[in-house]
Amino acid sequence: MNASRQLTGLLGTIALLASLSSCALPEGGFSAQEAENVSGVPLQPGVKYEVRKALAAGVAFKPTEMKRYYFVLEAPRPPLMSAASIPGQHMKVRTTAYCHDESDHIVYGAKNALGTPLKFGNIRSAAADWSMYPVGTKFRIAGQPGVTYVVDDYGSALVGTGTIDIYKPTRGLMDAWGVRHVDIEVLQWGSYEQSMNIMRDRMKWPHVREMMRGIQERMFSTRTGGYQGPITAAL
Repeated sequence: MNASRQLTGLLGTIALLASLSSCALPEGGFSAQEAENVSGVPLQPGVKYEVRKALAAGVAFKPTEMKRYYFVLEAPRPPLMSAASIPGQHMKVRTTAYCHDESDHIVYGAKNALGTPLKFGNIRSAAADWSMYPVGTKFRIAGQPGVTYVVDDYGSALVGTGTIDIYKPTRGLMDAWGVRHVDIEVLQWGSYEQSMNIMRDRMKWPHVREMMRGIQERMFSTRTGGYQGPITAAL
């Protein structure tokens, strides 16, 4: 009975580790093609089997030959919440401008979604869809040396568009900016975790729910290996 229980536990451990193992095989190992096309193959002399592929192919398990199995664990991924992607990324984006005394922002005054003052100087505020550009994302616009923008605000009209809204302190500056397609360099990606924490108590608003849903989709994609970085809408 004890031997049976130990074998069951060993099989469970193998299955767990197999689910974490990578698909890469060393030269001469059990290939992905073989795993797909072969069923119930016994262990072959002189061949070591990567556990995940061996299980997928139905290779007969032999506890006495455990030394002929091996595990390859995936390297840990960087935390999703710490950054959306690597810094230094260049992209072309559609930008608009907004002012704190517009009708849809006047209720908030000259404050951003964090409740802190909107910035205009060497560091300037910007609003965006936080599921595409999470709060804290910093970037430069080509042709504006010495100016860094930080995403600290959002807007309902921005969700799903890929547009970044640049804060301007006066209507004249806002109108002068208009709509521009600019090249930006991302200096630092913000935090999805912080974005979610800020929005958690604002779920009554449809655009906030949409951003939360977008973040959750990216979290799932990252965990399944499909996330490729922020998605910008076609211009």
